Amino acid sequence: MLRGMYTAVAGMITQQRKHDTITNNISNINTPGFKQGNAVSRSFPEVLISAMEGRSNATAKRIGRMNTGVLAEEDLSIYLQGDLQETGNPLDIGIVSNILKDTNGNDLPAFDKSGKYVSPEGEKIFQPQAFITVLNDQGERRYSRNGKLTVNEGGELITPEGYRVLGTNGLPVVLRDADGQLIANVKVMGNGQLLDSVNGLPLADDNGDPAALLISRVENPNRMIREGNGVYRINAEDEGGVTAAVMDEQVQLHQGYLERSNVDPTQSVVDMMAAQRAYESNQKMVQFYDKSLEKAVTEVGRV
Repeated sequence: MLRGMYTAVAGMITQQRKHDTITNNISNINTPGFKQGNAVSRSFPEVLISAMEGRSNATAKRIGRMNTGVLAEEDLSIYLQGDLQETGNPLDIGIVSNILKDTNGNDLPAFDKSGKYVSPEGEKIFQPQAFITVLNDQGERRYSRNGKLTVNEGGELITPEGYRVLGTNGLPVVLRDADGQLIANVKVMGNGQLLDSVNGLPLADDNGDPAALLISRVENPNRMIREGNGVYRINAEDEGGVTAAVMDEQVQLHQGYLERSNVDPTQSVVDMMAAQRAYESNQKMVQFYDKSLEKAVTEVGRV
């Protein structure tokens, strides 16, 4: 009886976490570049059940297998390309990423709609994705698809979180014209190069080289860790899978556009209702076991 209660409680906890994931998706429908999460559940290992007779030398009679519950194992992000929405703001940058070649120029396998490929041997390969590279307040690199940028008092491009956007030289991008004067607007080319919006001349970085945004290519985006507000980080052991993206037809920037969230509101509502119904079903099972235990203690105990 207690095993059944544990199984039902595990189901309640799993559905609660799934509900939380869906709620977070819905709350970020209007967040530029947000990638929806998907709660992945798996069952605990099955166990063998045997019936034992009262004698000490009795042999166990195998009954069968029993599942001991389910758990929400992880929250995977779905990195499908979001639609571009025109804003007309020159500092809004939308990323279009459809990487189909590896770093050596060889074709990658055909990915499904979720950006995943499963080989005949069962190996999973995920489609690489491109991200804007930024620095947080501690000077650590972070990655984002939210291209709603602004300029701070120092002429640096920053994200809505105040993180500084990095250029291809690895330093924060500072908008200066050829005379070294700070400017408020800039023209962003599809390959990330920055031009003076007035005369069309390339902006230069601190080394005198043409300034351009650093767009990072992440080989396995599912190894990234969410930090909130559409910002991700990479663990030290996975940094080798992050390189500068080759800006071609596979990765392009669009000035005056923002990538919309890829959350499907209709499917999210359906999934939320399903999680709620499953939670209620498990809750009723817990109440049933609770009443059964109450009778075992109060009524059977008196007999």
